[in-house]
Amino acid sequence: MADTAFFKKTEAISLAKLAALMGAELANPADADFLLEDVAPLDKAGPVHLSFLDNAKYRDQFQATKAGACVIHPLMAKLAPPGLKLLLSKSPYKSYALAAQAFYPIELPPAGIAATARVDASAKIGEGCVIGEYVVIGENVEVGARTWIEPHTTIGPGCKIGSGCRISTHVSISHALIGDRVYIYRGARIGQDGFGFAIDPAGFVKVPQLGRVIIEGHSEIGANTTIDRGALGDTVIGMGTWIDNMVQIAHNVKIGRGCMLAAQVGISGSTEIGDFVAMGGQAGIAGHLKIGSMARIAAKSGVTRDVPAKQEWMGYPAMPMKQYLRQVATLNRLIARKNTSKDEG
Repeated sequence: MADTAFFKKTEAISLAKLAALMGAELANPADADFLLEDVAPLDKAGPVHLSFLDNAKYRDQFQATKAGACVIHPLMAKLAPPGLKLLLSKSPYKSYALAAQAFYPIELPPAGIAATARVDASAKIGEGCVIGEYVVIGENVEVGARTWIEPHTTIGPGCKIGSGCRISTHVSISHALIGDRVYIYRGARIGQDGFGFAIDPAGFVKVPQLGRVIIEGHSEIGANTTIDRGALGDTVIGMGTWIDNMVQIAHNVKIGRGCMLAAQVGISGSTEIGDFVAMGGQAGIAGHLKIGSMARIAAKSGVTRDVPAKQEWMGYPAMPMKQYLRQVATLNRLIARKNTSKDEG
């Protein structure tokens, strides 16, 4: 259960209302008025709690749970212990997420600009915005309605921030256009110079970075993630893309819609990523490559050549997953054979 010192919870919610919010179906319509007070894991839940089962690994916990109600796939309902009220969903984890949002909604603080904030007179701040302590907003910045900018964040001249965004503490944004409902987490750096230089025997020569960062709507940018602006064109993050913490995106990278980048991914300059691409933690992508739509890159992979659409790659250097696994299996067999030969000798 969440610690109420940090998370504000709503009042009790009926199963019928939760079912409507989650897109789930009551297994027994007679349970419609049953009230739940909170969400909890299977092994900690009590009679007033809602829990969920999304992984058969936790089947034993499910059958022993004391929860009042549980979200579960219809095919698993027959395993439920007696008395447990069921909400049936083909996507139990998604339904649980919607229920948790209902119990713990994110509420925008009262609108206004903090006394310690520095907002340039030319900036346009939309209706219902929250501008926190020590925020600095530069010349000709535009901020859409109901956007929440938390303390100690800096937004450079000319930037445009959409409506319904949340920009957390200690974020810096420059040379950027950001769409609606974008959430940028603590410490992110958006729009700084890319790593661009010409090599010369007398020393490196800085190449001016004259592009922008464009982050399309409904995206999330994780804590301490860095997104460099383009050198001439723009660095683009597509609609609905979610980026984890400590990710590095270099200048002129183009990322499509609905992509997912796990922590510590690094993407070198001018690489193009298609739509709905997933990258595991610490994957590294060399520059000037093309990663096709719906491709999947495994964690810790090092990608040095183009990846076709819909393929799964892994390893270093990265290759199609089946090929990599065959190589590993072959190597293991050779090592085992060698060790056996030594033992026999």
